Amino acid sequence: MKIWKKMALGSTAVLAALSLAACSNGSSNSSSSSSNSNKKANLTLWVDTEQVPYYKQIAKDFTKKNKNIKVRVVQSPNGSANAKTDVGKDPSKAADVFEVPNDQLGQMAEAGYINPLSPSATKDIQDNYVDVASKGVTWKGKVYAFPYAQQAQTIYYNKSKLSANDVKDWKTLTSKGVVATDFTNAYVMWPVMFSAGTTLYGKNGEDLKGSTFNSQNGINALKWYAAQKKNKGVMQTSNALNQLKKGNAQAILDGPWNAANIKKILGKNFAVAKYPKIEVGGKSVQMEAFLGIEGFAVNANTKNAKAASDLAAYITNKKSQLIAHKNAGQIPVLKSAVNSSAVKSDPVAEAVIEMAKPGNSVLQPKLPQMAAFWNGAAPLISGTYDGKIKPAQYKPQLAKLAKNIEKK
Repeated sequence: MKIWKKMALGSTAVLAALSLAACSNGSSNSSSSSSNSNKKANLTLWVDTEQVPYYKQIAKDFTKKNKNIKVRVVQSPNGSANAKTDVGKDPSKAADVFEVPNDQLGQMAEAGYINPLSPSATKDIQDNYVDVASKGVTWKGKVYAFPYAQQAQTIYYNKSKLSANDVKDWKTLTSKGVVATDFTNAYVMWPVMFSAGTTLYGKNGEDLKGSTFNSQNGINALKWYAAQKKNKGVMQTSNALNQLKKGNAQAILDGPWNAANIKKILGKNFAVAKYPKIEVGGKSVQMEAFLGIEGFAVNANTKNAKAASDLAAYITNKKSQLIAHKNAGQIPVLKSAVNSSAVKSDPVAEAVIEMAKPGNSVLQPKLPQMAAFWNGAAPLISGTYDGKIKPAQYKPQLAKLAKNIEKK
């Protein structure tokens, strides 16, 4: 699921939806649901278009074990990246269960469209899922979604043109080849701010007044963006895949959702690695990325809360996470799935899991103000890169953004 599209689209709606109660799935057998629902129910499940075929099969397996429940799997109206907008239009008509990226959980919870999971489901997620997944679906100390995948961008490259050592450092990478990326996309480029030493909504991502990018460190990050305009080894594009296919670029910054397409383009020359080191403010630092957690939420307005929660638990169990990994390259978050041979032998999963470690990425904040952040961060970065925002404007522009994203 291309969660990075969210910032290009922006959002000002107040919204939401998600999960109520039920047992979860981490410690249960991967081929069975945590508990069977006895009440008859007709449920609707929203997933992204490309996910419909394999989630239909997963849902079919669920209904075999819960013969009193029928599940209709359909594509999300505008994709899971816009879950909060789609649900917010009319929660009573939204799906009973739907996919949602973690940065929208705060908005959904505050709007009253989603409820915390049951104590048993919460404990299961905290005990049996990787730590970042549990943190990713937690808002104000309570768990609001059943996580199923972790997403962080990595560097994909043509290994016939670049070596593993070449891609470890930005200077070497861009002197020996061309990396295609998008400076209009805040999801891709804002994390340079983290590399520069700044925070977004504090270290935990929930402190409204905790951002520190309105500082010299923030200015250093803007200087880095501006310098890339003159870097012949850096290509600005909104379609990096196409540039890789044409051979105009030898490397791109992208996520696991595009790994299958990149493999088709590069074939035997496909390679992937964690982000390189970059020089910001005169220091060599790790280039960081946003870490996103994908989950499934139960609509608080569903008429079949128990059945819907059982479904959400089932479609995020070990078997289901491995099906999503096999069919779409999604990187599991259930410990038993992460430790499976299929995931351990996947170089993309290895790179994403490495990027998910502290110091390599920052979990996307879940505050409702993230909508204002996405809307303001993109033009700041692209304007700096293009040179439309001059050095004398760096501090005022950072101050403006900081003020805008702190509004309640």
